[in-house]
Amino acid sequence: MPLSPTLSGWLTELGYDAVHASEIGLHAASDVEIIERAKQEVRTIVTADLDYPRLIATAGNDSPSLILFRNGDWTEAGVRSRLAVVLSTLTEDEIQGSIVTIDRDRVRRRRLPIG
Repeated sequence: MPLSPTLSGWLTELGYDAVHASEIGLHAASDVEIIERAKQEVRTIVTADLDYPRLIATAGNDSPSLILFRNGDWTEAGVRSRLAVVLSTLTEDEIQGSIVTIDRDRVRRRRLPIG
């Protein structure tokens, strides 16, 4: 499930340097291309696509960081609500170099590389 492009606008309003893949010409890019771009620009990928953690973990690298929404169809309000809690709880250093998995009732963080 792709997340709404309006999420990047909301994050920008909160002071984050956020862009949606479609805003930078990556609307038809493969997951690997998006991962490479995120690594180059030192960005955190925010997604509900379950392919990303596998691709990042198997690469054996410590970037890019990932915030993954799991388990169900997330509404825009639900994503914003849970993400706001995570961003107010975890520091930028804790998110950087990690895969953060957000479920409806818990948050898990694994440091990269995973091996």
